[in-house]
Amino acid sequence: MENTNVLISGASVAGPALAYWLHRHGFKATIVERAPALRDGGYAVDFRGVAHLTVLRRMGILADLERARTGVGAMSYVNSAGKEQAKMPADLFAGDIEILRGDLARILYEATRDHTEYIFGDSISSLTEDADGVYVTFERGAPRRFDLVIGADGLHSVTRRLTFGPEEQFVKHLGVYCAIFTTANHLGLDHTGHGYRTAGKLVAMYSSRHNTEAKAVFYFASPQLDLDRGDVARQQAVLTEHFAGNGWQSDRLLHDMRYASDFYFDSVSQVHMDRWSRGRVALAGDAAYCPSSLSGMGSGLALVGAYVLAGELAAARGDHRVAFARYEEEMRAYAEGCQKMGDGVASLMVPSSRLLAGFLNRYYKVMPYLPGRNLPAKMARRAAENIELRDYRG
Repeated sequence: MENTNVLISGASVAGPALAYWLHRHGFKATIVERAPALRDGGYAVDFRGVAHLTVLRRMGILADLERARTGVGAMSYVNSAGKEQAKMPADLFAGDIEILRGDLARILYEATRDHTEYIFGDSISSLTEDADGVYVTFERGAPRRFDLVIGADGLHSVTRRLTFGPEEQFVKHLGVYCAIFTTANHLGLDHTGHGYRTAGKLVAMYSSRHNTEAKAVFYFASPQLDLDRGDVARQQAVLTEHFAGNGWQSDRLLHDMRYASDFYFDSVSQVHMDRWSRGRVALAGDAAYCPSSLSGMGSGLALVGAYVLAGELAAARGDHRVAFARYEEEMRAYAEGCQKMGDGVASLMVPSSRLLAGFLNRYYKVMPYLPGRNLPAKMARRAAENIELRDYRG
């Protein structure tokens, strides 16, 4: 076995999942994460279909996810007075297992911390490759050498920028921005959620952690904005500009936003790349093939990608040239199919006109009674299952 010393950038989903499988195959993984600790909070993510559940089962964490699942059922669209206008079935949102992203990150961390070196509060600043490995410098820590480097550092991947070029070459903005944070469950939601849609805007709340709290979610249509990702005050000001006086719970949630410790704001985007590796550096998860937060596919795709990447490295006995090529061959069509689930969703989530918003509200009211009511869920399941997983454990 060669190239066994691997640096992974990113400790969210793809990074720890990759570290888990690398360890199982005899590699040594180090994870560097910019955040000072595991990131809590975040939206609910879901897993559906044979491929997702097979990877979770083989990792031995399926039971952990089932214990931490949100248990959220059908979601309702309401009018400005909070009166239910339409109810959406749980399967459209939650798949087979739905779990908060922060809870998923914790489970993955607990499954890997005993054999993986975690470096929090730091980030890669440069990568220099030679015939024997990659010389890595960090923003805070001392330089180190690794055999391989894997970027699992999300939509705004530093590894991708250092290896392939500026983010603008690969990230496609889908015309929508999203914000999410934890708030009090002041509506008394019982394993459910409410959404309120107006032209170009959607604000929603759903209960979490056995109804002890709630997640507030805002979506709004916008061209790409020139915002500093670290300027939370400006992000919250932009959100207030769009939603103040919007109706329903908008103003209450904007007030609560100021006190949230886990406020998250970003564009809804996809990542499209012709290749996911260069030399001794490869990308995984959202860094390589983000399908967008609206697709419902991101976490499942990240876990499957990590499984395949580690498995191909093991099958190739650490020969990264063979393994990275095989990883792309196995994953390319699957990732593109998952990305298609995010195409067009933005315009349906946040319709551009009052007329279209009204039409969708009426459509969702009758949708449960239409012949094709289960089609979206079936399409999502078909995309999630559209890969035949090799068994690399031999």
